Amino acid sequence: MTAQAFIHDHFLLESDEAQRLFHEYAKDQPIIDYHCHLPPDQIAANHRFANLTQAWLYGDHYKWRAMRSNGVNERLCTGEATDREKFDAWAATVPKCLRNPLYHWTHLELRRPFGIDDVLLSPATADCVWERANAQLASPEFSTQGILAQMKVEVVCTTDDPCDSLEHHLAHARSPGATRMLPTWRPDKAMALEDPRTWNAWVDRLGELTKAEISTWDQFLAALDQRHQFFHDVGCRLSDRGLERCYAAPFTAAQVAHIFQNARAGKAPDADELEQVKSALMLEFGRMDHARGWTMQLHLGAMRNNNARLFRALGPDTGFDSIGDYEQGRPLSRFLDALDTTDQLPRTILYNLNPRDNELMATMIGNFQDGSIPGKMQFGSGWWFLDQWDGMSKQIEALSNLGLLSRFVGMLTDSRSFLSYTRHEYFRRLLCNILGNDMRRGAVPRDFDLVGGMVSDISYRNAKQYFGF
Repeated sequence: MTAQAFIHDHFLLESDEAQRLFHEYAKDQPIIDYHCHLPPDQIAANHRFANLTQAWLYGDHYKWRAMRSNGVNERLCTGEATDREKFDAWAATVPKCLRNPLYHWTHLELRRPFGIDDVLLSPATADCVWERANAQLASPEFSTQGILAQMKVEVVCTTDDPCDSLEHHLAHARSPGATRMLPTWRPDKAMALEDPRTWNAWVDRLGELTKAEISTWDQFLAALDQRHQFFHDVGCRLSDRGLERCYAAPFTAAQVAHIFQNARAGKAPDADELEQVKSALMLEFGRMDHARGWTMQLHLGAMRNNNARLFRALGPDTGFDSIGDYEQGRPLSRFLDALDTTDQLPRTILYNLNPRDNELMATMIGNFQDGSIPGKMQFGSGWWFLDQWDGMSKQIEALSNLGLLSRFVGMLTDSRSFLSYTRHEYFRRLLCNILGNDMRRGAVPRDFDLVGGMVSDISYRNAKQYFGF
């Protein structure tokens, strides 16, 4: 079978209704990518990729995991092999990825933006795909900004440390392309007191940036708030935390001040002290987000860096993470309630990595909707290991049954690759397929203005209104 027969206009759209919803209400909507890990320097510099491996395989731990599972040596994943050798290793792996979302993503990404839809990637077609894609990557339309423009990306929100200079965001703002680039505040390193040496170096850097001495808890918070304002001035309107679970332990101001001073002196907090200081920081960050009208994102449930040997060799974000089984409900409820009690709960998006928590998250957001903003509390799209047909379907079903799907702000890439924007297409096809099948069986009205309007809202308009960039 050729890719022309596999990836086609009606791919994964099982009914005439689904096809009409996708092609008339979803397909041509712009993209607001409100959470990703694209490198800001490559956007600002309008970077050109030398070949398909650099655009497609660098930094992609999804593909590396599959390659390792297929028996590919590490030198062909993250090692010193040539770009062509790495591409050939991936081409040999793709046929073994049937029923893994990578098989769909790979061929969607070849179809858009490259227009390669007449072959399936394999060792037999590797030369053809390599040559055709590389020829296009040499053209201006396939620079980083060119790819974003081709995919109709209006806004891209990167993920940035509070100590980042944001120089690339500022440079891009001075000579904007079709896509706006905005930072996202990710203060996870501020909470990493379990490693005092690394944390103290980070706090020292924070002090240099803010031109302030940081020897007390209050000075620490003041410096963080100064950076929060700086991010705001550059256009940031979202924050993010990547956590195993929420922190919501009781604490006093005196306790966290003491823990902070000990940590600045190089003493690692014990387990209870870590809970206290992280809980205090979580609340402070939430209050900052509320004060400046931001949206707070909480990514919960990743068990990271499980392979100690390869973590030492390769570092984080290289494909050795998994779904965690942490308690989520009670600490998350206490945290959200503490902010809500003082009317300082910002717009919030909750993402779970363990599928068992779908209904928990879908009901948790309902506890803190206050009527001030439509969909103020959001249950985020299927994330990471759930960023596939089954995981996204279950997220949509949980939100539909227990909340308002119509107010959902939709899909994001959460990716380091400029070629990953077909994930929005994948999501839109899934959404239209679910609603089209509902139409066919009479579960929703056969009213295309009504249902199609909701498709357009979820694909684009809800995010545009919700974030207010």
